[in-house]
Amino acid sequence: MQQPHEPGAIIPPSDPPAAAPPAHPSPGGRTPPPVPTPESTLTADGLSAADEPVLWKERLYPNFWVWLIIVGLAFVPAVVFAPIDMTIGVMASVITLIFLVIMMVTSIPTIVVTRSVLQVGRARIDRMYVGTAEAFIKEEATAQRGTGLHGLTYLCIRGWIDAVVKIEITDKEDPAPYWLVSSRHPDELAELLTARTPRP
Repeated sequence: MQQPHEPGAIIPPSDPPAAAPPAHPSPGGRTPPPVPTPESTLTADGLSAADEPVLWKERLYPNFWVWLIIVGLAFVPAVVFAPIDMTIGVMASVITLIFLVIMMVTSIPTIVVTRSVLQVGRARIDRMYVGTAEAFIKEEATAQRGTGLHGLTYLCIRGWIDAVVKIEITDKEDPAPYWLVSSRHPDELAELLTARTPRP
């Protein structure tokens, strides 16, 4: 029990609370960076931020005749405005050509295959859900795009490429039974997807 102090006695100040020890800087006088958590090492898609080796990358560029059609369409405004003002017609054609080229370039899909992921255009799927892959050319490819096409198939086909690859999807929660993808190298792509590349 604390004893009462006598009148006039000097009361010694209480000891201040002990301060936390300062953080020890790393050699060089800099504070070490925080260690990233597992969540910070993941991308927005839930994949590892470490770059996987790309096993296949193919952009489905248009053929030469497609670009000729685009240039031809760009001349239409010049023909329309020629009786009114040729300068306006030329400017309209230039703007139309730039617009069509930008639209075409930005809409070119890319096929990317890594050890764990298949990406076709904007669609992406883990390769553990990829089954067999078959390549089709000429009449068979036409049939796959037409009478043999399933209504729920995910399509990434371009009219300027004849061959297609049919990629089976084994995920039971995915409504698409397979993907149908255009490719200029259908046999090689189908062989790669069926090969079951081992993961590191």
